[in-house]
Amino acid sequence: MWPHCADYSGWNRKGEDAIKQPLRIATRGSALALTQTNGVADRLKKHHPEMEITIVVIKTRGDIMQDVSLVKIGGKGVFVKEIEDALLCGDADIAIHSLKDVPAELPEGLHIGIIPEREDPRDVLIAKDNRKIESLPQRARIGTGSLRRGMQIRNLLPDVQIVPLRGNLDTRIRKIELEDLDGVIVAAAGIRRMGWVRRVSQFIPTEVMLPAVGQGALGIEMRIGDSAVAEALAFLNHPATWLEVGAERSFLQRLGGGCQLPIAAYGKIRGEELTLEGLVGSLDGRIMITDEVKGKSSEYLMLGRMLAERILSQGGQAILDAVYQGGNNAC
Repeated sequence: MWPHCADYSGWNRKGEDAIKQPLRIATRGSALALTQTNGVADRLKKHHPEMEITIVVIKTRGDIMQDVSLVKIGGKGVFVKEIEDALLCGDADIAIHSLKDVPAELPEGLHIGIIPEREDPRDVLIAKDNRKIESLPQRARIGTGSLRRGMQIRNLLPDVQIVPLRGNLDTRIRKIELEDLDGVIVAAAGIRRMGWVRRVSQFIPTEVMLPAVGQGALGIEMRIGDSAVAEALAFLNHPATWLEVGAERSFLQRLGGGCQLPIAAYGKIRGEELTLEGLVGSLDGRIMITDEVKGKSSEYLMLGRMLAERILSQGGQAILDAVYQGGNNAC
């Protein structure tokens, strides 16, 4: 269904007009989102010195309702829907997202057209006294708003106390002191982009905590058919990242498309071969179903679906059914 649009005057700008006019980039307004967007804008200006760029800051439902957990907000796309409405209405030309926040199913008329090279896909622990996971105290209080992180840390530390967290990256880190937490788990990519690596107590290997689908990658969303815009931005696309993340999102799509499911996936290309690891786990961390597939990188979509089918058949379907019935699925 199309959003209500007050003005369609900017819709579907064609040919050279799309570049002669200012390119309007939609983004969330957090410090991290603006850092990511300005980084892309700087690359665009360097490659196209004549290009004018306007940043359009949009508040999403997920940004407004920061006192409510993601699983209670419900629905897919709480961090992207209002931004996608702006694209469909012609109020913006492209949007820059943290790809881990983007559901597998996009609105009709939009697509992820560009995926730049991925940043560090891992999670990090920021802890009191610079502790590592293995040295956390018994019944450690760990902050995270992610079902995926919560179930994996529970599997590692069965007595851990998960404290739900919302808010911008700096807000979540401050809550270590404000809420007397032993630590928080956040994405390494955001920490690196903000220049806060010194705060990290431990980079958690992907073998220990599998990342979210698309973690560390940015997705540039645009209208299907805006060929001039797509061509102008094509240099930003990173082929290996496109295939790796594409496989992960294919896996996500087959599992239901929600980005707040207790699932994880990580694709990596070595030579011509793509290895895709996947995980579905129970919220309490007691059941963890993992598997991996390997194949030609050109068959990335098929590999994602294949891995999903294998995990579903090993008990993953029952886990996801229980999550959906409990209402624990949001983006």
